[in-house]
Amino acid sequence: MDIGSTGQTFEQSIEPGFTETSAWQGIGTGWQQLYGNFQKLGYSIEWHDFVAHRELDWSRSFHPTGLEICLNLSGSAQVQWEHGSLELGSCTAGFYAQKRAKLKGLRRAGERHQFATVEFSLTFLKSHAEMRNELHPRVARLLRDQRGPAVSVSEPLRLSSEQEQVVRSLRHPPVYRAAQPLWYEAKALEIAASILYQPSPAEELFCQKVKRLNRERAQKVVIILSENLAEPPTLQEIGERVGCSHFHLSRIFAREMGKSMTAYLRQLRLERAALLLRTGDCNVTEAALEVGYTSLSHFTVAFREMFGGCPGLYPLKSVLAREKPEATR
Repeated sequence: MDIGSTGQTFEQSIEPGFTETSAWQGIGTGWQQLYGNFQKLGYSIEWHDFVAHRELDWSRSFHPTGLEICLNLSGSAQVQWEHGSLELGSCTAGFYAQKRAKLKGLRRAGERHQFATVEFSLTFLKSHAEMRNELHPRVARLLRDQRGPAVSVSEPLRLSSEQEQVVRSLRHPPVYRAAQPLWYEAKALEIAASILYQPSPAEELFCQKVKRLNRERAQKVVIILSENLAEPPTLQEIGERVGCSHFHLSRIFAREMGKSMTAYLRQLRLERAALLLRTGDCNVTEAALEVGYTSLSHFTVAFREMFGGCPGLYPLKSVLAREKPEATR
C-alpha cells in the first residue's frame, strides 16, 4: 500500500552513516551478511536464523533509502504502517520501502525465525528494472515518480518451492569463490524478478492464474484464522469470505499449506498460548480459554504433543532455554 508523498527523492535522502548492525546485536551469529554492499553495489543479501526470546523490533534494520524483500521461511512477523500491516508467516514473502523511518517491524517472541532479506537501492533497481505493465504498480510508482509515496508495502506472497530452494542456496553458493560476485548478483536479480513482477492479466497463463489464486486464498484463510483463534468462523463462512466453495477451499488450503485448516488452526492456537505462558500474561487455564479451548485436559494433551511438555512447566522450560549459551541459537 502507498502512503502519502513528499518532494524528496530516495537519492536525496540517502543516509551514508546508516547501519543495521545495532538492530541485530542481541541475536549474535543469528544475523549474517552473505554478500553485497548497499551503498557501493546497490544491493545486500543477508541471512537470519535465531530464536526470539522476546518480541523483536526489526524495523531498525530497514534502510530508509531503498526497497527490501523479505523471504520468510519460518517465524511470524509484521511490517506495520499507518493504515495496515504486512503479515509474514512461514514460507511467505513481501517487500517494503520507506523514505524515512515510518515503518515498524515486529517479530514474535518464542519462535525460530529463519529468513533472508535482499536490500536494493532505488538507483540499482532503476538501472535494471524494465518499466512494463508486469512490474508491481507500487514498485513502478517508486521508481518512476520522484515525488512518489513515502512508504510502499506489498501484500504477502506465498513462496513457491523454487523460491524456497533459491533462499536455502544463498548460504552455500554452488560455485567457486571467484565466481560468487556474479552468482550473488544473479540471485539478487532473480529474487527481484520473481517478487517484483506480476504477469499481466492478458499474458497470465490459465495454470499460472489458478496457482496464484490458490496461494492468495490460502493466505486469506491464514489471516482469518489468526484473527479469530477463540471463535473461528465455520468452514462455510470462511469460504464465503474468501469467495470459494468451502469444499474446494479445504483441498486448496491443504495443498498450499501442507495441512488441513483444522490442524493449522490448532497450531496457531497452541503457538499463541505458548506465547501467553512465556510472557506471564496468562496462567494455563487463562491461556487455554484465550485461544478457544474449553477443556483444560484437551488443551494439555495438545500442548504436550506440540511442545513436548505440559503447559504448567513451559514458562520454566523457556527460562532455562534463554540461559543456554549463544551457540544454541
